[in-house]
Amino acid sequence: MRPTLPAAFLNIPIAHRALHDVADGRPENSRAAIRSAIAAGYGIEIDLQLTSDGQAMVFHDDILDRLTGASGPVKALSHSQARAVPLRGGVDEGIPDLAEVLELVDGQVPLLIEVKDQDGLMGPDVGALEQAAVDALRSYGGLVALMSFNPHSVAELARLAPHLPRGITTSAYDPTEWPELTPAICDHLRDIPDFEGAQACFISHEAYDLTRPRVQSLRDSGVPVLSWTITSAAEEAAARAFADNVTFEGYLSNLPG
Repeated sequence: MRPTLPAAFLNIPIAHRALHDVADGRPENSRAAIRSAIAAGYGIEIDLQLTSDGQAMVFHDDILDRLTGASGPVKALSHSQARAVPLRGGVDEGIPDLAEVLELVDGQVPLLIEVKDQDGLMGPDVGALEQAAVDALRSYGGLVALMSFNPHSVAELARLAPHLPRGITTSAYDPTEWPELTPAICDHLRDIPDFEGAQACFISHEAYDLTRPRVQSLRDSGVPVLSWTITSAAEEAAARAFADNVTFEGYLSNLPG
Protein backbone atom coordinates (compact mmCIF):
# COMPACT_ATOMS: atom_id res chain seq x y z
CA MET A 1 0.00 0.00 0.00
CA ARG A 2 1.47 3.34 -1.02
CA PRO A 3 1.70 6.14 1.57
CA THR A 4 -0.54 9.21 1.57
CA LEU A 5 0.76 12.74 1.10
CA PRO A 6 0.20 14.51 4.46
CA ALA A 7 -2.44 17.24 4.44
CA ALA A 8 0.12 19.92 5.35
CA PHE A 9 1.57 19.65 1.82
CA LEU A 10 -1.83 20.67 0.47
CA ASN A 11 -2.68 23.36 3.03
CA ILE A 12 0.56 25.33 3.45
CA PRO A 13 2.07 27.14 0.42
CA ILE A 14 5.51 25.78 -0.47
CA ALA A 15 8.46 28.12 -1.00
CA HIS A 16 10.27 27.09 -4.19
CA ARG A 17 13.95 26.41 -3.46
CA ALA A 18 13.10 27.90 -0.05
CA LEU A 19 12.23 31.57 0.43
CA HIS A 20 15.06 32.90 -1.70
CA ASP A 21 15.94 36.48 -2.61
CA VAL A 22 19.56 37.23 -3.49
CA ALA A 23 18.91 40.95 -2.96
CA ASP A 24 18.51 40.06 0.70
CA GLY A 25 21.40 37.59 0.83
CA ARG A 26 19.17 34.51 0.45
CA PRO A 27 20.23 32.39 -2.56
CA GLU A 28 18.22 29.43 -3.83
CA ASN A 29 18.36 26.39 -1.56
CA SER A 30 20.51 28.23 0.96
CA ARG A 31 20.47 28.07 4.72
CA ALA A 32 19.35 31.71 4.82
CA ALA A 33 16.43 31.02 2.47
CA ILE A 34 15.44 27.97 4.51
CA ARG A 35 15.53 29.91 7.79
CA SER A 36 13.41 32.65 6.21
CA ALA A 37 10.79 30.16 5.04
CA ILE A 38 10.64 28.54 8.47
CA ALA A 39 10.25 31.93 10.17
CA ALA A 40 7.38 32.79 7.82
CA GLY A 41 5.67 29.43 8.30
CA TYR A 42 5.88 28.22 4.70
CA GLY A 43 6.54 24.72 3.50
CA ILE A 44 9.89 24.35 1.77
CA GLU A 45 10.88 22.76 -1.54
CA ILE A 46 14.56 21.90 -2.04
CA ASP A 47 16.58 20.07 -4.69
CA LEU A 48 19.25 17.39 -4.43
CA GLN A 49 22.37 16.76 -6.50
CA LEU A 50 25.00 14.06 -5.94
CA THR A 51 28.70 14.47 -5.11
CA SER A 52 31.52 12.28 -6.38
CA ASP A 53 31.59 10.47 -3.03
CA GLY A 54 27.87 9.75 -2.93
CA GLN A 55 26.50 12.54 -0.73
CA ALA A 56 23.25 14.47 -1.27
CA MET A 57 23.79 18.22 -1.62
CA VAL A 58 20.98 20.77 -1.55
CA PHE A 59 21.51 22.43 -4.93
CA HIS A 60 19.32 22.79 -8.02
CA ASP A 61 21.54 22.79 -11.12
CA ASP A 62 23.77 19.93 -12.23
CA ILE A 63 26.54 22.45 -12.93
CA LEU A 64 27.90 25.13 -10.62
CA ASP A 65 28.09 28.08 -13.00
CA ARG A 66 24.73 29.86 -12.49
CA LEU A 67 24.54 29.67 -8.72
CA THR A 68 28.18 29.94 -7.66
CA GLY A 69 31.42 31.58 -8.75
CA ALA A 70 32.79 28.16 -9.70
CA SER A 71 32.17 26.10 -12.83
CA GLY A 72 31.74 22.48 -13.85
CA PRO A 73 29.47 19.65 -12.71
CA VAL A 74 28.45 19.21 -9.09
CA LYS A 75 29.13 15.48 -9.34
CA ALA A 76 32.83 16.19 -9.99
CA LEU A 77 33.14 17.55 -6.43
CA SER A 78 33.48 15.65 -3.19
CA HIS A 79 31.19 16.41 -0.29
CA SER A 80 33.77 18.59 1.44
CA GLN A 81 34.62 20.41 -1.79
CA ALA A 82 30.95 21.17 -2.48
CA ARG A 83 30.41 22.54 1.01
CA ALA A 84 33.31 24.93 0.44
CA VAL A 85 31.90 26.41 -2.81
CA PRO A 86 30.31 29.80 -1.96
CA LEU A 87 26.78 30.42 -3.21
CA ARG A 88 26.45 33.47 -5.42
CA GLY A 89 24.52 36.21 -3.61
CA GLY A 90 24.91 34.63 -0.19
CA VAL A 91 26.68 35.77 2.92
CA ASP A 92 29.62 33.40 3.35
CA GLU A 93 27.48 30.36 2.54
CA GLY A 94 28.68 27.20 0.87
CA ILE A 95 26.44 24.51 -0.61
CA PRO A 96 24.58 22.76 2.24
CA ASP A 97 24.15 19.00 2.42
CA LEU A 98 20.83 17.31 3.10
CA ALA A 99 21.75 16.21 6.62
CA GLU A 100 22.43 19.80 7.66
CA VAL A 101 19.19 21.03 6.11
CA LEU A 102 17.19 18.34 7.90
CA GLU A 103 18.75 19.42 11.18
CA LEU A 104 17.89 23.04 10.37
CA VAL A 105 14.25 22.36 9.44
CA ASP A 106 13.79 19.86 12.29
CA GLY A 107 10.14 19.20 11.52
CA GLN A 108 9.09 22.84 11.90
CA VAL A 109 7.51 22.98 8.42
CA PRO A 110 6.76 20.42 5.68
CA LEU A 111 9.76 19.63 3.47
CA LEU A 112 9.34 18.68 -0.20
CA ILE A 113 12.53 17.24 -1.70
CA GLU A 114 13.12 16.98 -5.43
CA VAL A 115 15.69 14.37 -6.43
CA LYS A 116 17.26 15.68 -9.63
CA ASP A 117 17.67 13.31 -12.56
CA GLN A 118 21.13 11.73 -12.57
CA ASP A 119 20.61 9.57 -15.68
CA GLY A 120 20.52 12.56 -18.02
CA LEU A 121 17.71 11.17 -20.17
CA MET A 122 15.15 10.29 -17.47
CA GLY A 123 16.28 6.68 -17.76
CA PRO A 124 17.08 3.89 -15.27
CA ASP A 125 20.68 4.84 -14.44
CA VAL A 126 19.76 6.04 -10.95
CA GLY A 127 20.15 4.83 -7.41
CA ALA A 128 23.08 6.55 -5.70
CA LEU A 129 21.34 9.86 -5.03
CA GLU A 130 18.14 8.12 -3.98
CA GLN A 131 20.13 6.00 -1.52
CA ALA A 132 21.93 9.05 -0.14
CA ALA A 133 18.62 10.85 0.38
CA VAL A 134 17.01 7.89 2.12
CA ASP A 135 20.07 7.40 4.32
CA ALA A 136 19.95 11.04 5.44
CA LEU A 137 16.21 10.80 6.12
CA ARG A 138 16.41 7.60 8.14
CA SER A 139 16.22 9.34 11.51
CA TYR A 140 14.20 12.39 10.41
CA GLY A 141 10.88 12.72 12.19
CA GLY A 142 9.38 15.72 10.39
CA LEU A 143 6.89 15.83 7.53
CA VAL A 144 8.73 15.05 4.32
CA ALA A 145 7.86 14.02 0.77
CA LEU A 146 10.13 13.16 -2.17
CA MET A 147 9.66 13.69 -5.89
CA SER A 148 11.51 13.56 -9.18
CA PHE A 149 10.94 14.22 -12.87
CA ASN A 150 12.48 10.81 -13.52
CA PRO A 151 9.90 8.06 -12.87
CA HIS A 152 12.74 5.55 -12.42
CA SER A 153 13.94 7.66 -9.51
CA VAL A 154 10.48 7.65 -7.95
CA ALA A 155 10.28 3.87 -8.33
CA GLU A 156 13.70 3.51 -6.69
CA LEU A 157 12.57 5.68 -3.78
CA ALA A 158 9.53 3.42 -3.41
CA ARG A 159 11.86 0.42 -3.21
CA LEU A 160 14.27 2.00 -0.75
CA ALA A 161 11.74 3.75 1.49
CA PRO A 162 8.23 2.47 0.84
CA HIS A 163 6.91 4.39 3.87
CA LEU A 164 7.87 7.82 2.50
CA PRO A 165 5.39 9.75 0.31
CA ARG A 166 6.76 10.25 -3.21
CA GLY A 167 5.51 11.86 -6.38
CA ILE A 168 6.39 12.62 -9.97
CA THR A 169 7.32 16.16 -10.98
CA THR A 170 5.48 16.58 -14.28
CA SER A 171 5.51 18.97 -17.21
CA ALA A 172 4.06 19.82 -20.60
CA TYR A 173 7.43 18.60 -21.92
CA ASP A 174 7.63 21.08 -24.76
CA PRO A 175 10.76 19.80 -26.57
CA THR A 176 11.99 23.38 -27.07
CA GLU A 177 12.16 23.75 -23.28
CA TRP A 178 13.78 20.35 -22.77
CA PRO A 179 16.67 20.36 -25.26
CA GLU A 180 18.51 17.68 -23.29
CA LEU A 181 15.69 15.21 -24.00
CA THR A 182 14.65 13.68 -27.31
CA PRO A 183 11.15 14.47 -28.63
CA ALA A 184 10.28 10.80 -28.14
CA ILE A 185 11.16 10.98 -24.43
CA CYS A 186 9.11 14.17 -24.09
CA ASP A 187 6.18 12.48 -25.80
CA HIS A 188 6.44 9.53 -23.43
CA LEU A 189 6.62 11.55 -20.23
CA ARG A 190 4.00 14.16 -21.11
CA ASP A 191 0.96 12.06 -20.23
CA ILE A 192 2.43 10.67 -17.00
CA PRO A 193 2.22 6.98 -17.99
CA ASP A 194 4.44 5.84 -15.12
CA PHE A 195 2.35 7.11 -12.21
CA GLU A 196 1.12 3.69 -11.14
CA GLY A 197 4.30 1.80 -12.02
CA ALA A 198 6.44 4.20 -9.99
CA GLN A 199 4.07 3.83 -7.02
CA ALA A 200 3.66 7.60 -6.82
CA CYS A 201 1.03 9.17 -4.59
CA PHE A 202 1.02 12.76 -5.96
CA ILE A 203 2.24 14.89 -8.84
CA SER A 204 3.70 18.40 -8.99
CA HIS A 205 2.78 19.80 -12.40
CA GLU A 206 3.89 22.75 -14.50
CA ALA A 207 1.56 25.67 -13.74
CA TYR A 208 0.59 26.76 -17.25
CA ASP A 209 -0.28 23.16 -18.22
CA LEU A 210 -2.56 22.32 -15.29
CA THR A 211 -5.65 22.02 -17.47
CA ARG A 212 -4.18 18.99 -19.27
CA PRO A 213 -6.85 16.25 -19.21
CA ARG A 214 -4.47 13.65 -17.77
CA VAL A 215 -3.61 15.95 -14.85
CA GLN A 216 -7.22 16.67 -14.06
CA SER A 217 -8.16 13.02 -14.45
CA LEU A 218 -5.60 12.11 -11.80
CA ARG A 219 -6.91 14.87 -9.56
CA ASP A 220 -10.51 13.74 -10.06
CA SER A 221 -9.45 10.26 -8.96
CA GLY A 222 -8.13 11.66 -5.69
CA VAL A 223 -4.45 12.17 -6.56
CA PRO A 224 -3.08 15.38 -4.97
CA VAL A 225 -1.81 17.88 -7.55
CA LEU A 226 0.82 20.44 -6.58
CA SER A 227 1.92 23.12 -9.05
CA TRP A 228 5.18 24.80 -10.06
CA THR A 229 6.36 27.51 -10.26
CA ILE A 230 3.87 30.22 -9.31
CA THR A 231 5.32 33.74 -9.45
CA SER A 232 2.43 36.07 -8.55
CA ALA A 233 -0.83 36.20 -6.64
CA ALA A 234 -2.74 36.29 -9.93
CA GLU A 235 -0.99 33.13 -11.14
CA GLU A 236 -1.76 31.50 -7.81
CA ALA A 237 -5.45 32.29 -8.06
CA ALA A 238 -5.58 30.76 -11.55
CA ALA A 239 -3.61 27.67 -10.50
CA ARG A 240 -5.73 26.94 -7.45
CA ALA A 241 -8.74 26.21 -9.69
CA PHE A 242 -6.83 23.17 -11.02
CA ALA A 243 -4.31 22.28 -8.30
CA ASP A 244 -4.38 21.57 -4.58
CA ASN A 245 -1.39 23.72 -3.64
CA VAL A 246 1.27 26.00 -5.08
CA THR A 247 5.04 26.06 -5.10
CA PHE A 248 5.83 29.77 -5.28
CA GLU A 249 8.67 32.28 -5.61
CA GLY A 250 9.09 36.01 -6.19
CA TYR A 251 6.13 37.05 -3.99
CA LEU A 252 4.62 35.98 -0.67
CA SER A 253 1.76 33.52 -0.92
CA ASN A 254 -1.03 33.90 1.63
CA LEU A 255 -0.84 31.45 4.50
CA PRO A 256 -4.05 29.77 5.69
CA GLY A 257 -5.85 31.64 8.43
